[in-house]
Amino acid sequence: MDSKKIMTAVIPITITIILALMPTPQGLTPKAWYYFAVFAGVVVGMILEPVPVPVVCIIGLVVAASFGLVAPNPGDSIKWALSGFASNTAWLVFAAFMFAAGYEKTGLGRRIALLLVKLLGKKTLGLGYAVALSDLVLSPFVPSNSARSGGTIYPIIKNIPPLYGSAPGETARKLGAYIMWTALAATCVTSSMVLTGLAPNILALEIVGKVYGVTFTWKEWFLGFLPVGALLFLTLPLLIYWIYPPEIKSTEGVGKWASDELIKMGNISRNEKLMGLLASIALILWIFGGRWFDNTTVALMVLMAMIVLHIIDWSDFVGNKTGWNVYIFLASLIGLADGLRIVGFLKWFATMTTTVMSDLPITWMMILLVVVFFYAHYMFGTISAHTSALLPVFLAATMTVPGMPLKPMAMLLCYTLGIMGILTPYATGPSPIYYGSGFIKVSEFWKLGFIFGVIFLGTYLLIGIPYLEWYLK
Repeated sequence: MDSKKIMTAVIPITITIILALMPTPQGLTPKAWYYFAVFAGVVVGMILEPVPVPVVCIIGLVVAASFGLVAPNPGDSIKWALSGFASNTAWLVFAAFMFAAGYEKTGLGRRIALLLVKLLGKKTLGLGYAVALSDLVLSPFVPSNSARSGGTIYPIIKNIPPLYGSAPGETARKLGAYIMWTALAATCVTSSMVLTGLAPNILALEIVGKVYGVTFTWKEWFLGFLPVGALLFLTLPLLIYWIYPPEIKSTEGVGKWASDELIKMGNISRNEKLMGLLASIALILWIFGGRWFDNTTVALMVLMAMIVLHIIDWSDFVGNKTGWNVYIFLASLIGLADGLRIVGFLKWFATMTTTVMSDLPITWMMILLVVVFFYAHYMFGTISAHTSALLPVFLAATMTVPGMPLKPMAMLLCYTLGIMGILTPYATGPSPIYYGSGFIKVSEFWKLGFIFGVIFLGTYLLIGIPYLEWYLK
């Protein structure tokens, strides 16, 4: 092992030990603080990647379970460590990779990609806007960004980069990296724009109703975020084009080439038709079937139908290394993040935050609470967990502040749920999907997440707060 690899392994271990040796903060148990030290070490390990990221996560689970940091009983400890592997989000993300395999194996993904390239492929920027618009159109009707990204957007767009000679690795920056990051950033923005664009938005609305006794309609939600959402959405593909530019920018003549390739493909095959039908059924059930089926149930139903109808084989299922790799990574992270809730760290963190800010002017307190709420997402593996763990605590704490405008405060916190998905490779369901595509390096993913997190939150605070104050007058 070279010195660089040794150093990347030593740093997260050292950070874990240093944090663990620090005095336990008042209000926390020693085990809760030790657990936070392990979690912090895991996050640093994911960034530096001394070993594959899923291995880093599993090591964190094993250490915490071995020392009984979450549950003192050995049986309960291992049950917690494996709890994330039963997560519906993790299975939905895995199903996304199997959908992609179906699109690829049948040729349907290539056919749709060629059609997009034929229509919009003269400029890379045009492809970026096409990807973003696809998510925007689906967002009001599919209340899961994981479902629309994993079931529709990703399986199609993964076929576009190879058409331009771009693949994970050395040629990723030609086109693939730009397309994947645009898709992720766009779904984060649309998830905040529309109440039904993200399942945790609905959960947040229920929590606000129970804690504050106030509510807001679909229209109020949309109009309250409209200036921020419109500005971010309209400039996003161009902004990414400047900050994370593709090497291929102009593709004159590619439209004619795409037309020729479509002719070579011939008529749509039986399996392409079946794959298109199953994908359509999934989309319809995601839009209208919420009363009867969970999003993950729909994905697994369609996945089993794909196997039974021989669109994919069982060997494709068990042999999807990328899908299983991302599933293990996300499932481990979900368990680790939930550990912070179980040991009481998250409640302590939220309470301490609001206590420290209690003497500030109302406006500054609102701003800082939004900033802390947003960046606290580094400690979560899903937005649903973030919403259920922190939102009630933040809302309850603000109720004790004289003069606090409750409805604006609630809306300010809720609107961040979608855009915070940009922060990490595990921040929201689509994150591990696009991270798992292999086009974006781990270090680049973390760096871009930080940059666009600042852009999203900065735009939101500068425009959203004054607009919301005017809008709710």
